[in-house]
Amino acid sequence: MPSLEDELFPSTPGKFKIDRANTMNRQFHRCFASTSTMFLWALFLVALTASYLSFQSFVYTGSRYFTASWGGIQWEQQIRHSAQIHRSNGMSVLVTGAAGFVGSHVSLALKKRGDGVVGIDNFNNYYDPSLKRARKSLLNNQGIFIVEGDINDARLIAKLFDTVAFTHVMHLAAQAGVRYAMENPHSYVHSNIAGLVTLLEACKSANPQPSVVWASSSSVYGLNEKVPFSETDRTDQPASLYAATKKAGEEITHTYNHIYGLSITGLRFFTVYGPWGRPDMAYFSFTRNILQGKPITVYRGKDRADLARDFTFIDDIVKGCVGSLDTSGKSTGSGGKKRGPAPYRIFNLGNTSPVTVPTLVSILERHLKVKAKRKFVDMPGNGDVPFTHANISLAQRELGYKPTTDLATGLKKFVKWYLSYYGYNHGKDVN
Repeated sequence: MPSLEDELFPSTPGKFKIDRANTMNRQFHRCFASTSTMFLWALFLVALTASYLSFQSFVYTGSRYFTASWGGIQWEQQIRHSAQIHRSNGMSVLVTGAAGFVGSHVSLALKKRGDGVVGIDNFNNYYDPSLKRARKSLLNNQGIFIVEGDINDARLIAKLFDTVAFTHVMHLAAQAGVRYAMENPHSYVHSNIAGLVTLLEACKSANPQPSVVWASSSSVYGLNEKVPFSETDRTDQPASLYAATKKAGEEITHTYNHIYGLSITGLRFFTVYGPWGRPDMAYFSFTRNILQGKPITVYRGKDRADLARDFTFIDDIVKGCVGSLDTSGKSTGSGGKKRGPAPYRIFNLGNTSPVTVPTLVSILERHLKVKAKRKFVDMPGNGDVPFTHANISLAQRELGYKPTTDLATGLKKFVKWYLSYYGYNHGKDVN
């Protein structure tokens, strides 16, 4: 009698007679078992693949969290440390455009007196970014952390407000320059309008809402011919796209004040100059060209009249900015809901002593000890205005604003910085 082993696993085909029905039944079971095994293996492979992809996603997310340009534990710690207040009744201020000319000076002034300061700047290439990086180094040395990012990045702005309950916002980020607007108009809308709205959206949704001080511009007076320019004068005739975006900003901020109870102060700056200034400004480019022996272009207005500007030294502007923060009053909304009226103010910040451009050049010649090669040209229709002159009585009354630096003194300080920064100083004193 064949053993069970012989029946199940015959060594030689035909050793015994095969039961056809049983054989088919065994084949069916083998096939079913094989299919079930394959299905289980397929499920296992799918699960393994899903687990691998999930792990990869976790690693990628974690890597981004710790190595992204913003975000992460260390980043949040730096933000909070920079925002710490070190004086009684101090404020915690988010400064946009902190690596810019005015922004860097305001940030340093606030930090010096014990306020918490966090900056944000996108370090764009409108002018040499290395100058902005150098300003950033100055701020870093004083314990001020600068976030590299765009104010149009709503997620980033929201994250900043989630990390720190800022009491104030000093909004100085903007696309500057009157003439550049003819080359790249979209950059002005992107920064000066869309960026402003993104920031205000974050401010009105914050709880508590911060008070907002922001940089408008004297350019909003446009074609106005009444002098000196007063805050109550017409501002509905802009002469440039830059001016139009700043005027739009004033209307937009008024809306957010009215609907959401944001305390808002707009500052109309008049031709700010000084150390660490903007290379696109006339006094800066004049200095560079005079030292390099290149001719400078001096524009003239109608009937060959000299252009005049209300040149305002950076230290005086800083005093006006800080005074605006100190007197801003509180926002009255919470989480986007208004509980009552909030302050809405606009101030001129100027020197109230206009100086002609040829006089500016003469002062630079004296300080640089180099004669300029002047080239007089009629002013083109590029958005520039023939003169600016600030009435600062409102700022004097409300902010205690009082400019103390005349153009000759301010340019002396600028030239001393310029010669040192760019390596032109060969041991000669600046007169």
